[in-house]
Amino acid sequence: MATRTQRLAQPKPDRLRYPDRRSVYWLDELPPEKTGSTTKPELSHRWLELSRSKKLYTEVTLSPIWEVSEHALRAVASSRLCSLAQPRAPVAGWRPDRLPLAPLNRATQTAVATSRICQLAQPKRRPVLEGSGHKSKPVPMTHLPCKASAHIELLATPKHDHPGFEGERSVCWLVSRAARHYNASQRLLELSSPKERKALFEGYDPYTVSRAARSASPSPRIRQLCLPLPRKCSSN
Repeated sequence: MATRTQRLAQPKPDRLRYPDRRSVYWLDELPPEKTGSTTKPELSHRWLELSRSKKLYTEVTLSPIWEVSEHALRAVASSRLCSLAQPRAPVAGWRPDRLPLAPLNRATQTAVATSRICQLAQPKRRPVLEGSGHKSKPVPMTHLPCKASAHIELLATPKHDHPGFEGERSVCWLVSRAARHYNASQRLLELSSPKERKALFEGYDPYTVSRAARSASPSPRIRQLCLPLPRKCSSN
């Protein structure tokens, strides 16, 4: 019997039965041009069944009023049906909703507020600017006289530009004489030329390993990074 790892290692089956179409082919010659379709998918029996349109039933629906059978007219409910038909009784400690106007007791009616409660019940008063004619209207907090601290004034000071700041560069600027008469060196021309490489049909082999790669040796740092991480072993 296959283990769990072996079953998970099996590739998934191709339901559409596509042919093996790789993304890259290394050929000695260019492939011939094809005019017809290259992929012919084949649907499974389940997909064909799901792709069919739904059937529309044109039958006339029956009337919502139907005749009651004779057995239903003479049926007698069992004790179990009668017990299930009974409404559920409330919990033993359940009480009905409290009336909106509940009667107050004598202690509540004869209670006297303390000085602290009377102080908290007073509305807040805001200071009014002197010389204003409309004292009855409330004054917003932004109009009250206030003075910022030295730190807030320091933070409110706008920052100055750097002495070396030159601003945005213009879209059109003058090209220097040295740039207009500059000649590229032979090394720059060599670096700017594209890398020459033969095509596939001219004998180019992408799998060829260079001589320098075959004789390369890793550095001590690469050997150190290739080592597995040391695991802590529990002492027996």
